[in-house]
Amino acid sequence: MEYEAVIGLEVHAQLLTRSKLFCGCATVFGSPPNTQVCPVCLGMPGVLPVINEKAVEYAIKMALATECRINERSVFARKNYFYPDLPKGYQISQYDEPLAEGGHIDIETADGKTKRIGITRIHIEEDAGKLLHGEGDGEASLVDFNRAGMPLIEIVSEPHISTPEEAVSYLKALRDILLYLEICDGNMQEGSLRCDANVSVRPVGSKEFGTKTEVKNMNSFKFLKDALTYEIGRQISLLESGERVVQETRLFEPSTGKTRSMRSKEEAHDYRYFPEPDLLPLVVEQEEIEAIMVMLPELPAQKKERFMKEYGLPSYDAGILTSSKRLADFYEECVRLFEEPKTISNWIMSELLRLLKEHNISIEETPIGADRFTALLKLVREGKISGKIGKEVLEEMFATGKDAQTIIEEKGLSQISDESELLTIIDKILEENPENVERYRAGKTKLIGFFVGEVMKATRGKANPQLVNKLLKERLDK
Repeated sequence: MEYEAVIGLEVHAQLLTRSKLFCGCATVFGSPPNTQVCPVCLGMPGVLPVINEKAVEYAIKMALATECRINERSVFARKNYFYPDLPKGYQISQYDEPLAEGGHIDIETADGKTKRIGITRIHIEEDAGKLLHGEGDGEASLVDFNRAGMPLIEIVSEPHISTPEEAVSYLKALRDILLYLEICDGNMQEGSLRCDANVSVRPVGSKEFGTKTEVKNMNSFKFLKDALTYEIGRQISLLESGERVVQETRLFEPSTGKTRSMRSKEEAHDYRYFPEPDLLPLVVEQEEIEAIMVMLPELPAQKKERFMKEYGLPSYDAGILTSSKRLADFYEECVRLFEEPKTISNWIMSELLRLLKEHNISIEETPIGADRFTALLKLVREGKISGKIGKEVLEEMFATGKDAQTIIEEKGLSQISDESELLTIIDKILEENPENVERYRAGKTKLIGFFVGEVMKATRGKANPQLVNKLLKERLDK
């Protein structure tokens, strides 16, 4: 029997506010343990929460960007469970009356088609603290409450995702939007963006859902893909051997690439949700929504479409260049200075992004500005240096911070475009390779590549390749 997976993701995004959701404590990552706490986020008796207005604004931005319906009235609720990192013994979240519902994100599938993934809801909630296992004497578990009370939005998808690859595409698209809106830093390693997955399998063509498991501890795109791949395979193996899938929460272990049982899956009623008595319902007026709508930037999908139309870029190029707002801005600044959009795209994707990856830095940290980058491309276009030399110069620019012209002059890299000088070199190479000359003239014209290579070798890559091709053909075709 053939099976198909049914996947829904629950994504928690930490909002980039300067203070926590219900108190004035700072939200700086990496501060010493328990230094960003107060009676409110520690759940002391008698304290009262006060909602962070900026967190509400950011949540509305995300709801608008994903075309959700924003509810005029939403209600905070207490989600009760007891764990060492939850100081109050409950989490303030939203349950049956969330901030926003019914949105979507479009992703590109493996066959190049567009697939719409529905968003069930977006709601606001506070984060819990963080347990540190094996600290101190190596056996104790300690708790850091700095994260307790951090503002989160939870984005819950519909079960429209069918493969691990689609799940990764969806999460990447979600992260891109959060970064464009500048409401979350998207740092999965630091826990600013976390993902849980509900996954089940069923026979292909069946309309009924199978028994689902929730998989936790996925803080990278690779872990998400690996965890889902393993869990789907595990569930199929159970069904094929006549066993049943148990509804439970499972933990993904990157070291083994497997999931393991963590606890039986709680139902909503197990949390004993009830309205938070210390917070009034959250009422959002239409005027507020419209004011925030005006603030929205051009989003990744819109920018990608514009890049394709305005600059004539293929879908792949436009997708890469708009995956980061800063990268898209860098590209557009380059196009303003050097009106060859495809040439710029090719150099950014093949050379600049490679160097950024090798040095483990982002486009914001690049030592090469758009002005210097395009100045290099102009030198290549004008024939002052070859494309191959241009790539070497770019690496030197990256390492030293010098401009292209300075490096070319210091290293004597200017392209040889003098015909008489090149003909002298060509004639010598033809004289040294009479057999290949005869084979070329006998019809093996692909040997032109051999001769070009020899000329480039003799000139240490400095010969003008277009001129070399022209002069060689003239000599060989005589």
